[in-house]
Amino acid sequence: MEAASTKAGVLSHLSLLEVQARSRRTQPQQQSRVKELKAKVEALKVQKQQLEAEIETHQNLQKLRLSLDKQCADEEDVEMEEDSENSQLLRLMARHTQLKDLLHAHHLIGGYDIIKTRQGKGVCVSLATAYEGVYLDTYNLEIDLKPTVKIGRHNIPPFIPVNSLAEVNDMQTNMRAFLDALSQHLNAFAGRKQQLKLLREQHKSIEVMESNVLCSILVLMFKVPSAKTAVLCTLDYTDHSSCLPTRVHFECEDKQLPDSDQWKKNCSLLMETPVHTALTAMKKMGDIV
Repeated sequence: MEAASTKAGVLSHLSLLEVQARSRRTQPQQQSRVKELKAKVEALKVQKQQLEAEIETHQNLQKLRLSLDKQCADEEDVEMEEDSENSQLLRLMARHTQLKDLLHAHHLIGGYDIIKTRQGKGVCVSLATAYEGVYLDTYNLEIDLKPTVKIGRHNIPPFIPVNSLAEVNDMQTNMRAFLDALSQHLNAFAGRKQQLKLLREQHKSIEVMESNVLCSILVLMFKVPSAKTAVLCTLDYTDHSSCLPTRVHFECEDKQLPDSDQWKKNCSLLMETPVHTALTAMKKMGDIV
């Protein structure tokens, strides 16, 4: 009986030691967990403050954007001082976001200016052309939407194959592809036309012997200083969607000149560079007068 009591006391003591040991092992883990939770709480507090600041900024931007949209000169409703740095910065941010939204909307319609016509039964598309950062001509195209999609009135030059482009690019189902192709042809034509204009302005010594309305053929005459002979240069723009020639041909009395290494380089230069720029380079190299 006494042995059994002693045995029970030993077991109880061992259990107590085991609980204490387990407690000592878990205590560092609990402390680490507490530190981790505290750090998380601090991070959440910082995040909360950032979100509150963003919400406040967003609300101020919304107020300013409403003011900009209504074109109100008096911005007292914004409840900010006119001369404060924050006020000026927020106004700039509001204007910036407003312009971003306009650009996004412009991108959604393919970058083209479109207005509705005939109570929504059609649209009028404006196609602007530019070359080397200079805006040139703008063309307008009316497209009937009902009962079927078809081309209406326009002021596009007759040598631009509008109907063929509409058919090839399946205007019925892919309006964006059609407008992109048409814009490419119009800009290429505008580019060729502008190059010819710049050539005449910048190179008085070079004679334009022949050109056409589409600016798809250009024949020039220039003189070679060393040989004192004239060179006839033909530029053929077979690809009407490009403002660079597909073929360049030289003719002169000196039959060996076009086959020389230097004039082969000039040929490549004229095919890869706008004609007025290429001629400037040829003059600097002393190949032409």
